[in-house]
Amino acid sequence: MLSLRPMETIIGILPYIQIALSVLLIVAILMQRSATGLGIAFGGDGFSSEFSTRRGIEKLLFNATIVLAVLFVLTTFIPLLAK
Repeated sequence: MLSLRPMETIIGILPYIQIALSVLLIVAILMQRSATGLGIAFGGDGFSSEFSTRRGIEKLLFNATIVLAVLFVLTTFIPLLAK
């Protein structure tokens, strides 16, 4: 049964929100490619790789990762603000 106080309701569903955000954050981080990491894995020196700007889906994924991380951090502070 849902309580009449909105903050208690938010605190009650907060663990589920944090689990969903953490899974999405892990997926977003793993989907990003690292050219230098792959170069080193296949025998490169890590310094000869070319740097490029993020475009298209890569930029969207990068920005989404930042947003997910900020949301995750903010949800950790909600119980502190409720007291």
